[in-house]
Amino acid sequence: MKRLTREFTNSSHIQYRVVIYKAPARNIGKALIAGVNANGWQNTQDLTGPNNHAVVKSLEHVIMANAANKFIAYNNIPPDVPKVKTKSNSKGVLMINPNDVDEASWIVHTIPGFPKALTGYVFPPAEIQKGHLFICLTIKKSEIDAIAMALRIATPLIYHNDIPEDPARPNLKKLVNGESRLTLPLTVTQHISTAAAQGLKMTIYSKSEKSKYEIYRRVLVKKLKTSIKVWTVRDKIL
Repeated sequence: MKRLTREFTNSSHIQYRVVIYKAPARNIGKALIAGVNANGWQNTQDLTGPNNHAVVKSLEHVIMANAANKFIAYNNIPPDVPKVKTKSNSKGVLMINPNDVDEASWIVHTIPGFPKALTGYVFPPAEIQKGHLFICLTIKKSEIDAIAMALRIATPLIYHNDIPEDPARPNLKKLVNGESRLTLPLTVTQHISTAAAQGLKMTIYSKSEKSKYEIYRRVLVKKLKTSIKVWTVRDKIL
């Protein structure tokens, strides 16, 4: 993870942040990478191939084994597992470096069946016609349990886990063991920041499978002080 960070940010500190958007029916995307013309979006290489683009670099120790990276991968449509039923839409990867005191990363994305764990980079062909978002953040290990708490509400389907247990991360253990919090409230917020000295402060909003539009009407609209239009394939409501 450190090598990836330095290559993109020209820094010896862990400050890696990248946002990538792939438009429908396009093989390439637009990337916003911290430290590299951070105020402007840049074209990516072909995201469907294993070229040295930002998605591959973010996942390089997920798609291939590396002793300096242990991770949890979750996806409501996991790779190579057909007809799985889950009410969660969560997709992402949570990574730590077991050999470093405070090195970790969190990836959130929208791509079904992706990424495959430890078997190389494969972008699902069926997803090329769809638009997708990919976000990678380098965080401190101390933030992992707050993320795990938020994920417990969302009840993600975990298809790979080799992160060692740690008493300092009780929510991560409960997440892996499937101990979801199904009591009220049906939505929660957690606050984290990225690993840089002046870290980017973020708020995680998470809702349970029993929650419908409460997170938008009662939480996000009030926090953002704006109106929101929401559309989902499942609900077919805008």
